[in-house]
Amino acid sequence: MATILYARVSTIDQNISHQRTQAEQAGFVLDEVIADEGVSGVTVPLAERPQGKRLFDKLRAGDTLVVRWVDRLGRNYQDVTDTIRQFMGQGVVIRTVINGMTFDGSTKDPVQQAVRDALIAFMAATAQSQAEVTKDAQRAGIAAAREKVGRYRGRKPSYDEDTLETVLDLHRAGGKLLTIAKDLGLSRSTVRHIVGDPQRAREVLARWDKGEE
Repeated sequence: MATILYARVSTIDQNISHQRTQAEQAGFVLDEVIADEGVSGVTVPLAERPQGKRLFDKLRAGDTLVVRWVDRLGRNYQDVTDTIRQFMGQGVVIRTVINGMTFDGSTKDPVQQAVRDALIAFMAATAQSQAEVTKDAQRAGIAAAREKVGRYRGRKPSYDEDTLETVLDLHRAGGKLLTIAKDLGLSRSTVRHIVGDPQRAREVLARWDKGEE
């Protein structure tokens, strides 16, 4: 039985190493890491990604699939829920690093099944809604920048879109600002800025046109 981490970043200038580090710090002993770099979770289903599609051939009953959060599988509600159900149907256990969620298809108790399925739906819907909010902020920021051609955009942010969402996920999970900053290689003030005003943090990224998640 293998434990496989699937990692994804949406632009080629991002790095998947922090996702592996987070998993190992959470106590996962990984047999393999499969990663897609520079691949959108919004427009490209897992089964169509260069590395993501390998999971469908590699995973076997009894294996554990680890992801930082379900948004690494995708940011499309239908794709994420279908994927998780397919893997559970094959006897694969899906576990998240953030919040320590476990999705296991072996349970026969109807109440446990209902709770599990509701959590899957909620997390998948949250992943899609976050992507839509981010995209709206990008459009607004780009439009504003076009109206003010040549205006100083300020210092380039030290975080990218994936890092921003990681900060918010870790903070929601109860992480302390200093610990989050240390784990992600950010300053404490940057983490405080993101947590204090996520919308503004997204707009800063949008002005730099970081691209689609």
